[in-house]
Amino acid sequence: MIKGGYTQKILRVNLTNRTYIEEPLTQELAKNYMGGAGFGLKYLFNEVPMGTGALEEGNKVIFAVGPLTGTKAPCASRMSVVAKSPLTGGAGVALTGGYFPAELKFAGYDAVIIEGKSAEPVYIYIQKGKVSFRPAEKLWGMKTSDCERTIKDDLRDQNVRVACIGPAGEKLSYMAAIINERHAAGRKGLGAVMGSKNLKAIAVRGVDPVPIADEKAFAKARKRMLQAMKDSPVVYPEFSKHGTPMTVEVTGGLGIFPVDNWSRTGEWVPLEELGIPGNNKKKSGKKYCYICPVGCTQEKLATDGEYAGYLSAPEFETIYSFGGVTGVDNLDSIIAADFICDELGIDTMSAGVVIAFAMELYEKGILTKDDTDGLELKFGNHREMVVMLRKIAFRQGFGDILADGVRVAAAKIGKGSEKYSMHIKGLELPGYDVRGAKAHGLNLATAYTGADHNRGYAFQEIFGIPIPYPVDRFAVEGKGKLTKWNQDMRSATCDCPPMCAFLLDMAVPEIAAENTADLVSAATGLEFTPEEVYQVGERVNNLARVFNIREGQRREDDTLPERLLTEPLKAGNSKGQYISRQELDQMLDEYYQERGWNDEGIPTREKLESLGLPEAIEALEKIGGVKID
Repeated sequence: MIKGGYTQKILRVNLTNRTYIEEPLTQELAKNYMGGAGFGLKYLFNEVPMGTGALEEGNKVIFAVGPLTGTKAPCASRMSVVAKSPLTGGAGVALTGGYFPAELKFAGYDAVIIEGKSAEPVYIYIQKGKVSFRPAEKLWGMKTSDCERTIKDDLRDQNVRVACIGPAGEKLSYMAAIINERHAAGRKGLGAVMGSKNLKAIAVRGVDPVPIADEKAFAKARKRMLQAMKDSPVVYPEFSKHGTPMTVEVTGGLGIFPVDNWSRTGEWVPLEELGIPGNNKKKSGKKYCYICPVGCTQEKLATDGEYAGYLSAPEFETIYSFGGVTGVDNLDSIIAADFICDELGIDTMSAGVVIAFAMELYEKGILTKDDTDGLELKFGNHREMVVMLRKIAFRQGFGDILADGVRVAAAKIGKGSEKYSMHIKGLELPGYDVRGAKAHGLNLATAYTGADHNRGYAFQEIFGIPIPYPVDRFAVEGKGKLTKWNQDMRSATCDCPPMCAFLLDMAVPEIAAENTADLVSAATGLEFTPEEVYQVGERVNNLARVFNIREGQRREDDTLPERLLTEPLKAGNSKGQYISRQELDQMLDEYYQERGWNDEGIPTREKLESLGLPEAIEALEKIGGVKID
């Protein structure tokens, strides 16, 4: 019986007829999927019919928190946003933090399901169990910070929390993000799904505390996690001071910091400019999410030249996407680009990668100034990079070609440009050249969201953490087993409670499942063992896999860009490394076997039955040519 942790209410909002209802959270859903991405994917699978277009009215957007959100558990003010992704055509999950997730819980809901489409721009306001539909015509076209400010003024309450889209979402860019007070649910283009529904924003205000089933046990579990964070040699000495930008040093040292659209990785490592030394020169302060003692968000102030005055907090992935992969070493321009993306509602990672793609095409003569609106899109040209961001967000000129990501842009441009489009399943690659980290590469190839480091981050290869065992990052053997463990553990301990992934990697990786079981059991009154926690992650990954199969994805989609399969790295500490097609096939075979899937990557009936997924079996049985026995 649920005794705490959850509000035990799901809010369903229909934009077409402007109605809403509350539905009970069942114990079965809580026990089998926990929360966050688990809740979102379960509703997505059950309620979005096969073949529904991502920008069609039948798609849904699910905002889901979890049993630890809004409690005193550290690093747990997190939320998953789930919808069918415009970029991949498969299951899309984006994570975000800040204060909005906790406020949604205080407002009384474990999840909000947005369905239908409004006839005109609208925003919804959730407070005290009531939903009001408010006109958003005057908000349409606003930048995200202006939208947030205007809504707070309109509601006469500066404590309201707002999640909204910018012009990119309104223009249905496949790279559009959802922004809540400069925190982004950035990847998979879910901002475009909100835009397709004419939904500008969601505003929430709550006052109800989250009940805890066993206060004494919860305090004990919380104390243990806080102590592990204090004992970590990384969390406070490094991560709290430098945040994720410290990963520039790590990836640079490994020779896997991508440069010039992955064409020169290892040949140029701008640590002084983009690493800790350069970031420390621009550091202005730090931001904390709700109940987080770490404050990893490091604000930077641009101080020189045409970008002076811009203030933002670029994470590692943004420094990579507007730095290394575009060949830019001007940190001020990266700060400005990050700010502009937050204001216009664009995912920084996809935006930087699609611009780097265009830069390589320009350098190779496939594109000319006639194609690029007169812009000289060469690697390292930070001015043209920043200009292009606005063009993308507003779909102006050449920006319209790039607005839907590299896969769509390559199809429009042609001329062999597909060779240089760095994506997996339509999602642009994150900031790790996986030719030198092969479990990380297998994760990107197989993650249900596409090229997404958040799904099964191989911290063993990137940070040398020997849990569950030490690995050779260049080896192929054993990477299928490791990738399954990483994906299922990350889903269970990060995506579903949900909690901050990097803190779990750095503070409690050895006891991550036990830590989650203790906290969630004490909060909810439902008994979770570490094994049951891990199985939640396995269940979520299998359900998402079947969703993607239902939408047409197959083994051939579990691959890497041609460059990573055929071009060895030429310099650096991963020199000579690449992932050949033979190696990828070997890792895939092992991965599928470890997962209990067949040789084509289809989950077997036995595996799905063991996870209690009869709806997944039924879905596969309806697909012609798919064997599950």
